[in-house]
Amino acid sequence: MDFDDQLQRYFGTTDLAAIQPEAMDAGIEHMRVDFGLTTDRGQRFALWALLYMLGTHLDLDKAFKDEADRDSARNFMDLMDRMQEG
Repeated sequence: MDFDDQLQRYFGTTDLAAIQPEAMDAGIEHMRVDFGLTTDRGQRFALWALLYMLGTHLDLDKAFKDEADRDSARNFMDLMDRMQEG
């Protein structure tokens, strides 16, 4: 899943600044439902990552059964934190 494709699918635009609060809430809820339904590891990670960037990520132990996926998520969080610091 491409970032812009995810934004378009869940929010109807690729411009985060243009998303109204109600549309943001609805898009996040839609992503959480899709996250719970998908079994594809790549899609699950992409959804989790976008939720994380939007500040509404899911608990790692509940989100990912596989330790390698949890480690990847932790690495992603560390990378995002470093980007915000610099």
